[in-house]
Amino acid sequence: MQYVKRIYFRVKYFRYGWRGNYAQWKEAADQCSGYYANNILEKIKDATLKVKTGKAVYERDAMLFDKIAYSWPLLANLLWIAGKKDNRLSVIDFGGSLGSSYFQNRHYLTQLKEVTWSIIEQPAFVAAGKKEIAGEQLYFFDTMDNAVAERGPHDVLLLSCVLPYIEKPYELLSALADKNIPYIIIDTTYFNSRPANRLTIQKVPPVYYEASYPAWFLNYDQVVKTLHKKYDMVTEYTNEQILYLDGEKLAYKGFVMQLRTNTRQV
Repeated sequence: MQYVKRIYFRVKYFRYGWRGNYAQWKEAADQCSGYYANNILEKIKDATLKVKTGKAVYERDAMLFDKIAYSWPLLANLLWIAGKKDNRLSVIDFGGSLGSSYFQNRHYLTQLKEVTWSIIEQPAFVAAGKKEIAGEQLYFFDTMDNAVAERGPHDVLLLSCVLPYIEKPYELLSALADKNIPYIIIDTTYFNSRPANRLTIQKVPPVYYEASYPAWFLNYDQVVKTLHKKYDMVTEYTNEQILYLDGEKLAYKGFVMQLRTNTRQV
């Protein structure tokens, strides 16, 4: 029966997902509704509030689940880093929505002596987060500089499936590397199977919410090389989550990089 359900879902939502190969971000963006619609924020906020108050177990992309789908490599590495810091952990979650990754791992984070989880997001998400979601070690900011000014230096910069939705991802990576945060974790991110960058349009199935936006399938080696100017690889991993692009099955990936010891944090 589960197999039949999976087949039904894939047939029903076949016209959704990732399509195309665009030359310019604007060319793709002009054909999309974007990620800024109020309906998206409201759905994510309502779902996150249910998780925060214990009425639901887990939220991802505004969908509620009765079981947490952990990224075990992410959790293991967060706890490993905390162990090196006297069981204290401070995370900048860049593009972290309203706290999906925080609430995903909250049960294990409560075992630590101290946790600071700072989310960097769009202004509307920050306003909603501060008003209705913040607390329990969770904070919202519109810039990394504001997060550091209020909460101090952080140990980890987390980017969980964020890079595909940035217009200029390599410029962003270079700018983030210049912040000299001790660890950078790229988690649950899809990449191109070929040594090139491909720009697509992602159309979200309405079971989540109505939206479409440009989405990169980045060159994995180029992403690593961009950070390698200041960071060394600690570990690489493959997540359980998958997608299909032009019928090809692609696994989500992640990695952890550590700032070289001769580089000073700012």
